[in-house]
Order: sequence, then structure tokens, then C-alpha cells
Amino acid sequence: MSWLIAFAGFCALIILHELGHFTAAKAVGMRVERFSLFFPPLIAKKKIGETEYAIGTIPAGGYVKISGMSPAEDLPEEVRTRAYHAQPVWKRITVIAAGPAVNFVLAFVLLVTYFAVWGPRDKTIPVVGATEKTYPAAGQLKPDDRIVSVDGKSGDPAALGRQIASHKCDGRPTDRCKATTPATVVVERDGERRTFTLTPVYDRNAKRTRLGFGYSQANRKVPFSEAVSISTDKFWFVTKQTLALPAKLINPEERKQLSGVVGTYETTRQSILQRPRDAVAILALISLSLAIVNLFPFLPLDGGHIFWAVVEFVRRRPVPFYVMERSGVIGFMLVLVIFAIGLSNDIGRLSGDGFSVR
Repeated sequence: MSWLIAFAGFCALIILHELGHFTAAKAVGMRVERFSLFFPPLIAKKKIGETEYAIGTIPAGGYVKISGMSPAEDLPEEVRTRAYHAQPVWKRITVIAAGPAVNFVLAFVLLVTYFAVWGPRDKTIPVVGATEKTYPAAGQLKPDDRIVSVDGKSGDPAALGRQIASHKCDGRPTDRCKATTPATVVVERDGERRTFTLTPVYDRNAKRTRLGFGYSQANRKVPFSEAVSISTDKFWFVTKQTLALPAKLINPEERKQLSGVVGTYETTRQSILQRPRDAVAILALISLSLAIVNLFPFLPLDGGHIFWAVVEFVRRRPVPFYVMERSGVIGFMLVLVIFAIGLSNDIGRLSGDGFSVR
């Protein structure tokens, strides 16, 4: 089921992006030949009016085909006045910018929704994550239990850990020895407080006694105004990180951190398995990154079309098609390089330690 939900989320991002192009093109009077989810070969298509709606087999995106995207395209006489390159610059920029604009708005709405409904993560709130089978916490404490106190003392995860470790084994500690005194742990579960008496066990690797559980980051409720403020900060942070993407291709260490379609898909799927709410935030960040990357100023990305439209406006005459064609080859090669690096890293993660969601 998680695969299907993650897939549906990605399809929604693609459809909404292309719907932005489609709606703007229709609004300014351009002729839209095809609206497609995924790339050819096509597995289904249906023509309604002058537009064909289709589904492709390669799930790497989608596209809206507008008549006359290429100046060299041979079009019937009745279509030429509605062709893309026959339109004034402002109409072309509006149509191309509409796709990323939808992703920007969607990303911000999803971020605000996430922070307003659930709130940001707070590392200072002691919430139980996973428990270890051979330790006292197993079968007693459960994920999402909020620890109120240990031996009557409250605090952050570090303080509670020190309190648990204050229970010592008799004499020189050996691996798996039990403490001489039990710890009294009070947790809040489903709105009720529960008390557990658990005896810590010495962990030779950690060099202290433990109950055998980890902490997960809890969400902290915040007012709507703060949710908007946090979303704005995250929005700007991700924007800066994404804009630095070309520089990361040069740095070998940074290059290893890039993810492709497989990586982002698997991260989203895992978040649905672990904490479904996190999928909302992850899809918001993917939508934002998709918008920014699409605005990079080289063809075939949206930013490349906008860039050459602006150049034409400044020159006050069309840019020679061969110039755009050559720049498109360079841009396409760069996109392929980024895709190949991301896919290679994803394969390495899948065959190694997998994807970690934190």
C-alpha cells in the first residue's frame, strides 16, 4: 500500500505541474495538442476536442505539448496564429512559468499544513521510538509513549538517559548485568499516565546501563502564525540548497548525497510506513525542489524557455533556432548527468544500507 500511496503522491505533483502549463496555455489562446502523464511510448490516450490526453510508460515526469514550441515546426495555416512561438513574449513566459508556480504554491501550502496541523519536530521532547527485543523496555514501552519522568525526575532525553544510567550493577559491570535497583518510568500513552518498574541492563558498547529504547523526534504544536514563519524559513533554506545543486556536482563528497527518482520515491514510501504525516512534508520539499530545478536557465527545462524568451525581448527580435538547439543539447546532457549520478547513488543505497528517514 505504501508503494501505491507514494506513487500517487508523485503522480499528483507531476499532474499539477503540467496542469499549470496546460491551464495557462488555454487561457492565453495557445493550441494544446497533448497533455501526458509520463513519457512515451503511450499506453492509453483519448482525444477530447483539440487536445489528446495520454498516459505514458516511462514514469520520469509528464509534459504538455503546445503547437509551435519549435520555430521550425511545420504547422497548418489555421494553427499558426495560435502556435507558441507566434505569441508575444509575455504570453510565453506566463505559460512556461505557470508549471513551477504551481509547485511553489503547492509546496508552501503543504509545509504550512504540516506545521499548522502537527507542528515542527522538537528534539527536547522525550518520545519513545523503537525498543530492542532483549532489553527491559521491550513489551513494556511502546513507540510514541512520551516519558514524563524517571525516578520522579523529568527533563530532555539526555537527562533521562543519565538518570537511567545512575542505576549501577553490583561491583565491576559486565555485559548484560542487571542494575541493583530498578528505575521507575512514568509515560503518557493515549492521554493516560502509566508507571513501569524496569531494571536497567549494562550495555558494554554504550558503557552504561540502559532500558533498551531509542527516542523519536516528537512534533510540537505551534500557532498558525508560527507555522507560516517556520514554513517560510524552510522554504528559503531548501531553495538555497537546491540552487547550490550545480556546485555539488563538482564536489565528490557532496555529489554522493544527490538522490534521483528512486531515492526520493523510496524516502517518501518509508516515511509513509513510519510516520504517514511526514510524507506531507517530504512531498512539499520535493515539489519545491522540482520548481527550482525546472527554473534552471537551460533547455529543455522551463527556465531555459523563459531565459530565451527574455533574451528575445531584450534583443527585440527572435533568437536563431540553431542557437537554442545547441544550448538545448548542453542542457539536456547536464540533466542526464544529474539523473545518472542520482540514480547511481540510489542504487548504491538500495544495495548497501538502504535509505534512512530521519
